[in-house]
Amino acid sequence: MKSERAKELLANERAQMATIKGEGTEESDERREPGDQDSEGLYQDEFDAGRLEDLRGRLAAVERAEERLAAGTYGLSVRSGEPIPDERLEVVPTAELTVEESEPGAS
Repeated sequence: MKSERAKELLANERAQMATIKGEGTEESDERREPGDQDSEGLYQDEFDAGRLEDLRGRLAAVERAEERLAAGTYGLSVRSGEPIPDERLEVVPTAELTVEESEPGAS
């Protein structure tokens, strides 16, 4: 994969994360029922904490991919050094393993 395309894909990943991070709750405070306030707030806090952890993981994956791109190893498996097909990188720009290596039971 050409480095320009890889940079574009990774920039798109960052942009998607920024969009997700900026999303708020689906209901405004005006539309909530008074009895729902505490339970909804607890649910939302737990949901947000999980989403934040997911975003941190995705950001770390993007940063590792950018490091591999700078080092000239982007598109190669971090485990075996085998090429990761461009088709996989188009779908998962942060892929670190080939499909076969990422399957359960692969070593």
